[in-house]
Amino acid sequence: MDTIRLENKGKTKMIAHRGLSGIELENSLAAFVAAGNRDYYGVETDVHVTKDGKYVIFHDDRSGRVAEKDIALEEVEFSQIRSLRLQERGTEGGYTDMQKPLSLSEYLRVIRRYEKVAVVELKNPMKKESISEITDICAKEYDLNRIVFISFTYENLQTLREILPDQHAQFLTGAISDELIAKLKKDRFGLDILYTSLNEEWVKKLHANGIEVNCWTCDDPEAAKNLIAWGVDMITSNILQ
Repeated sequence: MDTIRLENKGKTKMIAHRGLSGIELENSLAAFVAAGNRDYYGVETDVHVTKDGKYVIFHDDRSGRVAEKDIALEEVEFSQIRSLRLQERGTEGGYTDMQKPLSLSEYLRVIRRYEKVAVVELKNPMKKESISEITDICAKEYDLNRIVFISFTYENLQTLREILPDQHAQFLTGAISDELIAKLKKDRFGLDILYTSLNEEWVKKLHANGIEVNCWTCDDPEAAKNLIAWGVDMITSNILQ
């Protein structure tokens, strides 16, 4: 098994979505190591706040899609999430003790080891205290200049701005508009958008307003060629390299 390699990426940087999740189980140690051992610019992940104020790496609000038990991640303590048996990639309904949900610190240590950019999604609306603690963990474990925070919750990024006025951040969305561009420009956020919502004119307009363009989640080589030709800054993918 291997990635699908793009021959000419120009200046576009590739981001491994939840690690190299096209090959390994998403957001797992194996996925992060697999991405680290390739020439990805960055490695994206997702962070939830647990009931006891810990920070766990997991995409969904509930664990059932990739774990043996289905629990609501933000309604239980970290130790309960840690005890989950996760799917073993390549098996039918198999679960393994070899892969455990990771903490934010553990993810960052892997990314630091491989010297990648950490792309950290703040999942769901978060309190200022939680975002402050997340940024403290990031500063302790890695270099904040090597971290991009992303979120579908605009208020999370505004809170981040209060804590770290110059921190690299991108707003996640599925749609674009002139009103959004004006808002992003004012708040100095980049854009991380569903790739099918983009065209060349939107990319030109975003760049003309000084807005960085990332896009998710493109696994189609032909579509990626168009995005690269339009000059997007980053492509987030499960399998393209």
